[in-house]
Amino acid sequence: MDNKTGNVMIMDHPLIKHKISLLRDKNTGTGEFRSLVEEIAMLMAFESLRSLPTEEIEIETPIEKCMAPVISGKKLAVVPILRAGLGMVDGILKLVPSAKVGHIGLCRNEETHLPQEYYCKLPQMIEQREVIVLDPMLATGGSAAAAIDMIKAKGGKSIKFMCIIAAPEGLEVLSKAHPDIGIYCGNLDRCLNENAYICPGLGDAGDRIFGTK
Repeated sequence: MDNKTGNVMIMDHPLIKHKISLLRDKNTGTGEFRSLVEEIAMLMAFESLRSLPTEEIEIETPIEKCMAPVISGKKLAVVPILRAGLGMVDGILKLVPSAKVGHIGLCRNEETHLPQEYYCKLPQMIEQREVIVLDPMLATGGSAAAAIDMIKAKGGKSIKFMCIIAAPEGLEVLSKAHPDIGIYCGNLDRCLNENAYICPGLGDAGDRIFGTK
C-alpha cells in the first residue's frame, strides 16, 4: 500500500524503491540515470493518473460489438519544470501518447535559494485539462509552488505534482501553498542540508540526466 496523508502520497512499490536506490548511486552513469528517471516516472504515473475521467464508447471486437471505457475530456497536460523535469516526460508520454506538453523555466538563486522564472509556455485550454507538473526533486518547495502559481494564474484548476524524491521541508511548503493539489513522491528523504540540497538525495538531477556539471 502507498502511504497517503491528506493530499500527499508517498509511493512504496518495491520497483520504484529499487530504481530510486540505483539513481542515488554516484557510480550510475548518465545513460542509465536517464533511463531510470523515465522508468520511475512511468511507474508513478499509474497511480497519479488513476483519477482520469473515462467515458463509454462503442467498439467492435473480432467477436462482437461492446461498450468500452476510454479517457474522456480534454487531453492530459504534462508540464515539466526545466530542466530536470524533462527527464520524466517520456515516461508519461509512453502511457498517454496524446498528452500535450508545456514547459516552465525556473532556476534557483544559489544565494537566496528562491526560484526565478525565465520561461512559461502551456497548452491551450489549460483550464480544461488534467495537469501533471514534473520535477525529479522537491527540495525547498519554492520552484514547485511558483510553477503551480503560474499554472493557476493561466486558468489551470486540476493540478498534480509528481517528484521522485522530496525533502520534508519542501513537502510542507508545497502542501501548505497548494492544499488543493495531489502531490506524488517516490520517496521522502531525511532533510535539506545548509546548501538546500536533499539528503541523502542523489545530487543534481539535471546534471546527472544531461551529463553536465
